[in-house]
Formats: sequence, structure tokens, C-alpha cells
Amino acid sequence: MRFFLFIVSCFVFGICQAQDAILVFHKTEGFHHESIEAGRAFFQQLGKDNNFEVVTSEDASIFNKKELKAFKLVVFLNTTGNILNRKQEKAFEKFIAKGGSFLGVHSAADTEYDWEWYGQLVGAYFVSHPQVCEAEIQLKKSSHKTIEHLPEVWRRTDEWYNYKFVNPDIEVLLNLDETTYEGGENGKYHPVAWYQELENNNVAIYTGGGHTQEAYQEPHFKTHLLQCVLWGLSRNK
Repeated sequence: MRFFLFIVSCFVFGICQAQDAILVFHKTEGFHHESIEAGRAFFQQLGKDNNFEVVTSEDASIFNKKELKAFKLVVFLNTTGNILNRKQEKAFEKFIAKGGSFLGVHSAADTEYDWEWYGQLVGAYFVSHPQVCEAEIQLKKSSHKTIEHLPEVWRRTDEWYNYKFVNPDIEVLLNLDETTYEGGENGKYHPVAWYQELENNNVAIYTGGGHTQEAYQEPHFKTHLLQCVLWGLSRNK
């Protein structure tokens, strides 16, 4: 009977031990981005095209030791607010401590302000933003796998967050040029994508794009997200 239940569980969640699996978590307790559905569909297609399993969910009960063990990477896709209870937070902390990786997209920085551990993981918190607009992005580590496909100066349209940076150890990948748009408040140091290499050969990555539905149809941004996932899965290091 237990064996039968295990097989059913694998079927329901689409997870096979022979394949990498990622969890795309998109619960919101604040602003709900209309682009979440486009993001979910994008990540699901990434999995089909690149041979990894994708589970998308807004059900926080999946944050338990047993179910998180199935994943190598957890993506916070436009999450907002306090989305996990303390027991679920502890399970996620253990997931990272045991070698799981993290990718935060856009409003993952508008999430869990009272959870200090998460602030260190995501690296910064949302403060404010101007209206959606075009801006220039500077590459700071142009040879890094997650951005090596990008032009040296990348112009794109999105909702550009101003941040409160809480982790001084982040490695900056992309920096916004505030002279190219109105409403920037961070100054010359305005990272919009960064990473940390963690203790168990795992990583935490954040990218600030992804507010709009159109972002998930944009070739350069799609490749950036793909390479972030592959880096989190240790496939392109």
C-alpha cells in the first residue's frame, strides 16, 4: 500500500528522481501580479524544453521537509507579503541548509519583511517604484552564465524597483543606469540582478524583472531566466 501511494504521489506531482525538479511558488498576500500566469506557463515550458520537472503552486503547505526534498531549486515568482508560517519557514531554511537553491523573481523582494533569514537570502527588499518604463541595464559580470548572452548595455522595459539592500555580500550581475529613466532612488549603485554562492555548492539568485506579462515573451529576459534556473540546478557552472 505504501509503495502504491508513493507511485501515485510521483504521478500527481510529476516528479521523478532521475530528473531535476523545481518548485515555482507564487502565493501572494499583498499585490497580485497579473503576469503570474504568464510566468507559470513560461517556467512549465522551460521544464519541457530542458528536461526538468516543474511544479507550480500557491499552496504554502508544500513547504515541509518531505515534499521539499523532491526539489533542487525553489523559485519565488512574484510572491508578495507574509506567505509562510513559522513551521513552513523552518522547512525552507532546512531546504537551503541542505543544499537546495533559490531564485527570486521581481516581487520576491516584496515578500516576508519580518523574516530576517529570508532578507539575507533574497538580498534586498522593495521600497518603491516608478511607472513601467524603459531603462538601460549595465552588465557587471558579463562572463557569468546567467547574463553572458546579453548585450553590454541592455535596454528593456519593466517596473524598476528601488531597494533597501540588507545583505552586503551579494554579487551584482546587472545594474540599472538611473540616468536613463525617471524615478530611480538608489543612485549609481542600483543592482537589479545578483547572486550569492552558499555553503553547500548551492546558490541564491534574484532578478528584478518580470512585472509585466510581456517580459515572459522577451527573448533576452527568457534566456536570462533559463540560465538562472540552469545555474541553480548546477547544469551550467
